[in-house]
Amino acid sequence: MIKNSKYDGDAVLQSVDIGDASIPYLSSKSSGPTVIFLHATGFLPWLWLPVARHLKNSFRLVAPYFCDHREADPEKGGFSWMLLAEDLTRFCECLNIENPYMVGHSMGGAIMSIAGGKFGLDIKKLLLIEPIFLPPEIYKMQMRVDEHPLAGKSINRRNFWNNASEAKTYLKSKQLFQTWDDEMLDLYVQYGMKDSETGGLELTCHPRNEAALFMGSRAFDPRPVLSEIKCPVLVLEGEHTGNKGFIDQEETARAFADGQYRRVKDAGHLIPMEKPKETAGIIREFFEL
Repeated sequence: MIKNSKYDGDAVLQSVDIGDASIPYLSSKSSGPTVIFLHATGFLPWLWLPVARHLKNSFRLVAPYFCDHREADPEKGGFSWMLLAEDLTRFCECLNIENPYMVGHSMGGAIMSIAGGKFGLDIKKLLLIEPIFLPPEIYKMQMRVDEHPLAGKSINRRNFWNNASEAKTYLKSKQLFQTWDDEMLDLYVQYGMKDSETGGLELTCHPRNEAALFMGSRAFDPRPVLSEIKCPVLVLEGEHTGNKGFIDQEETARAFADGQYRRVKDAGHLIPMEKPKETAGIIREFFEL
């Protein structure tokens, strides 16, 4: 389970029972309209905090954590993103959140889109950061974990470090993390890792759970239901994203009834982690907070 803490005395980790599962979520005590943030695969709600700081006092942050609130076997389909979208819809109902603004990154963007298009979640405005809508043929394929380009890697991810210093040095040696904002990297080490039973640190989102999330992306093709979302939608794409070869985000934006597209310069797939201040500015502008 993700670690609890406070942030600037304002954000705390809570949980809500949605009937057959309990979903942890980070929530601020701020007044103002509710903005729901949903993280990318294998990441966590604390990584929204450097973004949220630049919007402080303008809204109420609510950021659920989707990793281990259900049991899932990556070899048996994993965490279905359609089920997670239904969980998000029930999450809002149980917290009496009506007509929220929503920001979803990668997996989070796809889940929010399914929640709105398939389950009728009422959304005021929707900002999608590099949402993962796979090529249509992928949803029809049978695939083992070792055949999935991302699940196959994540299930074998390193999952032990002796201490935080060793973990941070290791992360900085990986291309994925080299362009991250320094505070984001510190937050990932602090909350994306937890004490191991044998001493040292391990990932908060276990590699099997991350692989299960990747495998669950194939459960439902969101494209046919995107036109059901009538609120304004902004799709962001990093200029240097590695997803250009198989995801056309400009086409994604056109699939919505009121969709816009925007490219973020000098950024890859992990726009919020690389450019939290700029991400906050885009959110403020689009939501008019």
